[in-house]
Amino acid sequence: MASDFWLIVGLGNPGKKYEDTRHNMGFMTADVLAERWSVAFSDHKGLAMLGKGAMSLNGSTVKFFLAKPLTYMNDSGNAVASISAYYQIKPDHIVVIHDDMDLEFGRIKVKAGGSAGGHNGIKSIDRSLGTPQYARVRMGVGHAKRGANAHDNTVNWVLGGFGPDQRKQLPEFLMDGADAAEEIIFNGLAKTQEKFNGR
Repeated sequence: MASDFWLIVGLGNPGKKYEDTRHNMGFMTADVLAERWSVAFSDHKGLAMLGKGAMSLNGSTVKFFLAKPLTYMNDSGNAVASISAYYQIKPDHIVVIHDDMDLEFGRIKVKAGGSAGGHNGIKSIDRSLGTPQYARVRMGVGHAKRGANAHDNTVNWVLGGFGPDQRKQLPEFLMDGADAAEEIIFNGLAKTQEKFNGR
């Protein structure tokens, strides 16, 4: 019996040193949703911080779980698969929010399926769920410098913080990301793509 709950997952790395880094856009957006819908997090099997709530838009209400995996980014799939199995939530009721270097800072794209785009958290979820057919809110963080040390540059970039200009824009960007997740749930992927992808 599939659940009528949705699962929203914000990706990131746990621990002080990763707070406010580009790779933690998902965690930060999940925190906005938690505040907006009064969700309290508690531990799910040591794999994730998990809370549940109900969101209401345009007169309808949807129940949802909100998760921040504690597995570190590269094993995010273990947490997502555990929650979706435990609560019987199918991939078409899962929304994953994550940072994306292929988009400029401040841009959001939503999609379902397709390539993981080199994102280890998404690769892990694809593997653990056995499908890439879940919705994704891609939060742009811009790109590191290319060149000789491309891999190291990328690692340092995603684990780096935001400059003063970006920091100013961040609260609004995170609210937009939270809006995108809600829109997918209430209005479906196609309508949400029309609204966000062209910006």
